[in-house]
Amino acid sequence: MPSSTEIHGILAYPVTPFADDQRIETDKLAALVDRLVTDRAHGIVPLGSTGESAYLAEAEFDAVVDTTIGVVDGRVPVVIGASDLTTANTIRRARYAQRAGADAVMVLPISYWKLSEREIAQHYAAIGAAIDIPIMVYNNPATSGIDMRPELLVQMFTDIDNVTMVKESTGDIARMERLSELTDGVLPFYNGSNPMILKAFKAGARGWCTAAPNLLPQPCLDLYAAAQGGDWAKAETIYTELKPFLEFIVAGGLPTTIKGGLELLGRGVGDPRPPLLPLDAGGREELRRLLL
Repeated sequence: MPSSTEIHGILAYPVTPFADDQRIETDKLAALVDRLVTDRAHGIVPLGSTGESAYLAEAEFDAVVDTTIGVVDGRVPVVIGASDLTTANTIRRARYAQRAGADAVMVLPISYWKLSEREIAQHYAAIGAAIDIPIMVYNNPATSGIDMRPELLVQMFTDIDNVTMVKESTGDIARMERLSELTDGVLPFYNGSNPMILKAFKAGARGWCTAAPNLLPQPCLDLYAAAQGGDWAKAETIYTELKPFLEFIVAGGLPTTIKGGLELLGRGVGDPRPPLLPLDAGGREELRRLLL
C-alpha cells in the first residue's frame, strides 16, 4: 500500500481513445499512458471525468484498468477512478482495480438523488470495507451534484481506515485551508481544479490531478517543482503563462478539449463518446493558438 508521500506531484488523467465504431482502442491508450509516464508524470489516474468513465460499459472499464496498469508496470502509482451510481457497482469496480494491481481508487459520490451526509458516509464505509487499498475521496459538485463539507471529509478520514486522501475540485481554496486546519495538516489533499493550482500548492496540496500533461507536460512539472522548492516568483510566472490554457480546457470540457489537442499534435485518439461532441472549428483554432 503506497504511503501518502508516494502519491504526490503531477497526477495525470489519460483520456479513453475510441475508434469510429466506438470500440476502445487499447493500443492507443497504452501509447498515451506510456507517454505520460515517460514525460515524468508522478502518477496516472484513469477513469475519472476526463476518461469518460460514466459512458463506459463494465467490460470497457475493466479493459482500461488492465491496459493502464499493465503499461505503467509499477513505474508510478496508479489511482483508478471507480465511481458509479450504485454502491454495489462502485465496489465491483474498486475490487477489480485492486485485483488488477491499482495502488488506490478515487471515488466520486454519484447519485440521481441528492445524498445526505449519512448516506455519503455509508457509501464510503461500504467501499472501504470491501477493499484493502487506499481511497481518494473526490469532491466535485460541478459534475456529481453533491458537495461534501470539509468536516464530513475529515470525519470519513477519521472513521474509515482506508480513506486516506481527498481530491478537492470545488475551486474554493478555503476548502483546502479548512481541511488542513481541521487535521493539523495530516490529511493529504490534492487539487482537481486546474485554474486554482497555484493557490492550491500554496495551501499545501500534495499534488495536482490534471489532464493538462496530455498536451503540455513540461510546464506542469516545472510549476510543481517551483512550488516544491518554494520559488513562488517562478511558480507565478509559469502559472500566468499556463492559465489561459487551463481555463480553456476546463471551459470546453476535458474529454473534448484534450482529444482535440491530441489530434492537433498528431496523436489523435478519436472523438469523445456521444452525447459529447468534438471541438468545433472555433475551439480548434483557439486551442491551436494556445498549444502551437
